[in-house]
Amino acid sequence: MASSLLISHSNFLSFSQSPTLFPFHLKTAAIKQRQRQHYSPPSRHLKIVSSSAASASLEALIFDCDGVILESEHLHRQAYNDAFAHFNVICSSSLPLNWSPDFYDVLQNRIGGGKPKMRWYFKEHGWPSSNLFEKPPEDDESRAKLIDTLQDWKTERYKEIIKSGTVEPRPGVLRLMDEAKAAGKKLAVCSAATKSSVILCLENLIGMERFQGLDCFLAGDDVKEKKPDPSIYVTASKRLGVSERDCLVVEDSVIGLQAATRAGMSCVVTYTPSTADQDFKDAIAIFPDLSNVRLKDLELLLQNVVAAS
Repeated sequence: MASSLLISHSNFLSFSQSPTLFPFHLKTAAIKQRQRQHYSPPSRHLKIVSSSAASASLEALIFDCDGVILESEHLHRQAYNDAFAHFNVICSSSLPLNWSPDFYDVLQNRIGGGKPKMRWYFKEHGWPSSNLFEKPPEDDESRAKLIDTLQDWKTERYKEIIKSGTVEPRPGVLRLMDEAKAAGKKLAVCSAATKSSVILCLENLIGMERFQGLDCFLAGDDVKEKKPDPSIYVTASKRLGVSERDCLVVEDSVIGLQAATRAGMSCVVTYTPSTADQDFKDAIAIFPDLSNVRLKDLELLLQNVVAAS
């Protein structure tokens, strides 16, 4: 049986609050205060105990994109609000629709995909007037046209933001990718976003050389079901030729965590302010970012399950 190991990590956090989903006003001030503090608790000791995963070895490191490689949700929110302003999308007030940070934090963690987000919102709050339709659309065809047009414009706006040169990868991501490749590990990116969007992000944020050096790259277009369905990670395991238990996934949300664990993979979480209050109890480690995380740390984690002693 593998021996126990003690690790001290000043930025390591484990918590068990379930995410507040609806209604939106229940997003508490305490949660937002913790987000602003970036969860930097006092140093503590954590015990790594042996488990059935002890015989696993890290052969493949798999990254999600949005939230892991880049902190993207505020960029998506900006692009949606720009689209609403461009088309003068008005629901209940005289001003164009504008999703606040608090509202979007909850929405994006509750509903996946841009079109489903807007469709849910308009069903709940009433279909809007806009430059496309003077009166709120009443039939399915007109509503679909509104949603499609807004999403297409939003996507192009998001691309403009990514290509602006103002967006940087999250701390530690590039170093960890380079460590994995240098050590001969397989490297993959698996994102639920559309392929064109993910390619754009990767080309601009990790660079063409790293992007072309990936052993596997999968986007939402490549599988029938999106996360939390495990299909994308099951497919990645097959394409990499690596057993699920020898893969380690890096995710930022409970939806991604569920997809990884349902695929039989271990998962570490590097949370963002918009996902920090989610329940990550099934992750083998939780970090505010990857700045102090090394490949050797992940290799040890994959061999053991982390539990507070």
